[in-house]
Amino acid sequence: MRPDAPILAFDTSAAHCAAALLRGGAVLAERSERMDRGQAERLMPMLAEMLAEEGLSWRDVGLLAVGTGPGNFTGVRLAVAAARGLALSLGVPAVGVTALEAAAFGLPRPVLAALDARRGEVYLQLFDEAMGAAAPPPALCREDTLPAWAFSAPAVTGDAAARLAAVLGVPVLHRSVPLAVAIGRRAAEITAGGPPEGRPAPLYLRAADAAPPREAPPELLP
Repeated sequence: MRPDAPILAFDTSAAHCAAALLRGGAVLAERSERMDRGQAERLMPMLAEMLAEEGLSWRDVGLLAVGTGPGNFTGVRLAVAAARGLALSLGVPAVGVTALEAAAFGLPRPVLAALDARRGEVYLQLFDEAMGAAAPPPALCREDTLPAWAFSAPAVTGDAAARLAAVLGVPVLHRSVPLAVAIGRRAAEITAGGPPEGRPAPLYLRAADAAPPREAPPELLP
């Protein structure tokens, strides 16, 4: 990827359609629209509009950065599938960045990222470079039964931070840049040492809500 090539970042893991266009760390364009549904119809036009407004085409994009969740099951799949398809058609790399990474991006370490998972639950991840590989992986937890490692963080960030701050007895740190901008800048960090390995993959911490069909499957004839 050329150092000056634009980065196109986007996320549909929650009730929004968010995107950003960056070059060399600078934000060329950024949008975030609240929506409970309709992200599948809105995402690609939003990306095309941002490129057109900057006088760019799809072929100018040098890196795709996509939010991989955790969050809405369908929304996460939508964004990841779009990133994979665009990467294949444009011949550029695609990098996945979790919503927890984006929440903690640019904040002093250690910090606990906490995102609302609804149903009285939160998505948690402790970012602490000093722990290295010993740091606990992202987790889905009940708000009233937080893991012991959550209490070791001196600060909390994310959209569930205000609720947990009183329980943990720590201050809230607010993200200084919009979600899609954080995803794009984190992707630039990841690829600074070379192209990424593999394709972006969804981070699912909760099983899909879809129930299996009740009807028996059709009988297959020999």
